[in-house]
Amino acid sequence: MCYDADARPPLPPIHGAAIDAGEVILTAADGTRVAAYAARAAEPSGAGIVVLPDVRGLHPFFEELALRFAETGVDAIAVDYFSRTAGTGRRGPDFDHASHVPLARSETLNADIAAAAAHLRSPEGGSVERLYTVGFCIGGRLSFLQAASGIDPAGVIGFYGWPVGTNSAGLPAPVDEAARFTCPVLAIWGGADRGIGPEAVRAFDDALDGAGVPHTTVVYPTAGHSFFDREADEQAEASADAWRQMLRFMGIADPAMG
Repeated sequence: MCYDADARPPLPPIHGAAIDAGEVILTAADGTRVAAYAARAAEPSGAGIVVLPDVRGLHPFFEELALRFAETGVDAIAVDYFSRTAGTGRRGPDFDHASHVPLARSETLNADIAAAAAHLRSPEGGSVERLYTVGFCIGGRLSFLQAASGIDPAGVIGFYGWPVGTNSAGLPAPVDEAARFTCPVLAIWGGADRGIGPEAVRAFDDALDGAGVPHTTVVYPTAGHSFFDREADEQAEASADAWRQMLRFMGIADPAMG
């Protein structure tokens, strides 16, 4: 598990307003119903983002994160990974996510994300002009892979998403897919992450360089895995900068920066 149950996303530097936030049910191309949480920006910027959770799926952390993106002018939707195996209803804190991860498949995850992308591009979701994805841990890996999934994103963002090695859900390693990437990448890492070391970060950079993919790599030297959390007071500066990095990547102006 990436985040503790009490973790919550840091507040963004821009505090606007969100409207029409709440649960939605998407329909994937194969007819599967997929749970999600969507938030519309009161003052839309034209950007939209698909939020890809950690291994727990659609947890309150990621529902709130969608809301926080909407407050910055970015229409947002957070997707559940387990609607196909656990249904679309709300789940309690004792949900056994670990037993569902091996049941997930790369192709169906991509289909569910494509449904979220279609929602954002629809009038109901905001008719966004620029689509992005952001993910955390397993969602970070999945977000990187959206650069080659066919949803035509303007960019992909990953927080501490394993770029190398095998995965229990059968997701390819992003380093192996870099040659197929069609958009810029923002990769955010904790320099003190005990699971993802500098060799893995370097391997991803090298793969993107070799493929000619525009990318920005940000490493916060003292930050560990899951540092992007407003409960982590010691990483407040890194979290604030990570927000700035994301907004800049999406072309959202920060009035605090002039």
